[in-house]
Parts: sequence; C-alpha cells; structure tokens
Amino acid sequence: MSVLGLGLMGRPIARTLVGKGFRVTGWNRSALDPALTQGIPLSQALEDAAASEVCLLMLSDSDAVDAVLASLGRYLKTGQVVVDMGTSDPSRSKTHAARLAGKGIGWVDAPVSGGPEGAASGTLAIMAGGTKDHVARVRPILEALGTVVHVGGAGAGHVVKVLNQVIVGLTIEAVAEALWLAERSGIDPRLVQAALRGGFADSKVLQIHGTRMIERAYTPGGKVRTQLKDLRLALRLAEAARVALPHAESAAARYQALVDQGDGDLDHSALHKLLAR
Repeated sequence: MSVLGLGLMGRPIARTLVGKGFRVTGWNRSALDPALTQGIPLSQALEDAAASEVCLLMLSDSDAVDAVLASLGRYLKTGQVVVDMGTSDPSRSKTHAARLAGKGIGWVDAPVSGGPEGAASGTLAIMAGGTKDHVARVRPILEALGTVVHVGGAGAGHVVKVLNQVIVGLTIEAVAEALWLAERSGIDPRLVQAALRGGFADSKVLQIHGTRMIERAYTPGGKVRTQLKDLRLALRLAEAARVALPHAESAAARYQALVDQGDGDLDHSALHKLLAR
C-alpha cells in the first residue's frame, strides 16, 4: 500500500503499518527532511506510489485531496481502492466515490481521531464510509491503526469526523476556560486534572490538551488552522441540514482570532492563549 501525505499524521500511520508487517511506501507532495521520514520507504514519483493496490491519503484538506487525486487519477487502475483518512468535505467524498466507481476504482473515506499519539500506538478511532465490500477489503489495514466502525456510504465517514471535531473543538474551549478560571482562583490546574480524573468532566482533552495549556506548550498535534477548517465544515453541514450550532459558531470565531494573530500553526489547545494573556 502507499501512504500519500507524510505530515503530522501520515508519518506515524506509515510507521505503524510498517511495524505491523505491511508493505508500505510513502509519498509527499513536497520534499521533507530525511530525518522526518526515517524508517518509511519512499516513492519519489507519484506514479510509483499510485501502483499500490490501496492508496491511503492523509492530506491537509479537501483542496489537497482534489489536487492529489487530479494527478493520481491518471495512474489508477480498475481494482484499486483509494482511502481518504484526512478530514474532508463529505460532499466532495461522494463526488470522488462516484467518479472513481465509473473507472472500477473503490473509495473509502476513513478519517481518524486520536492524533499522532493514537496513530503511533495503533489506537485511533476510525469512522469508515463506503460500500460494504470496499470497507471490508481495507479493514485489515485500518484495524492495524485502531478501532473501525463502518458508519454508512461514501461521505458518511467524513460526516462523523466533522461531528467529532465539533466535540473536540468545543471541549478544548471548555477546558481552556475551566483551567484559566482555576488559575485565577488560586487553584493549581494540575490538581484540577487529578481531582476530575475518572469523573464525568474527565477526558483526553482535559488530560492531554490541558497539560499543554498549563505548560503553555503548544507544539502542534492538531493545528489551530486545521481545527478552524473542520469547524467551518461543520457549519456548512449544519447550514445544509438547517440546524443551528451556536457554540460551534462561537468556537470557530475564537479559532479565527488565533489565526488572525499569527498562531494558526500552533496546537489547537492554544485557544487557551486568548484567555491567559
């Protein structure tokens, strides 16, 4: 198989698959420092990466998926399967699936949640959209990376990922406000994490992102601009469904404020910076 897109998520995904015995080749649109791709066999040409039976895309957004598929498509052949593991527009997933089906090529949208840590440990949550046969065909690969749930037809995986990002984005905002209030009230926020562990307010966001907030250490696992992109996808989905998401709108505005002040490439836990000035 090939992993196309060797960014923050693509690299640990490729390494985990290599470590579990899969034959993997990686490809990236731009040149990367060799130290970043150590342990990942690389294809220098897209044509070589496209020869794999299964092509996993781990790209930044829908535009990147469109661009790579536009070039990849000329090399794909009947019987191959393309798996989009990034967070993309569900409507575009349906379009890609229909177009590829006309050439006898399968499509599965299988976005993930769990960050680079989950990719490295093989504990990602994976929400798969596509036909039963295509999902079954790539399931052994996906299960090497985490827990897989087939949520519906093409595009359904990306719908569920958008829902995931609403929950993540709003939870980051809630944790940032709670920990900042703790600090201003004279309570050690680390003790707040410990006291709430195991209760209804506990979460990976509180424990992992909360620590980043406390330490003011915003090295990206998931970037601010990526979270903003995902919330915008959610708001477009809500508009199409005629649903109001007032808190998602508020959170998106706050992530936009971070981007506007030049913090778009920080970890999305940097939402805390808007409070702790």
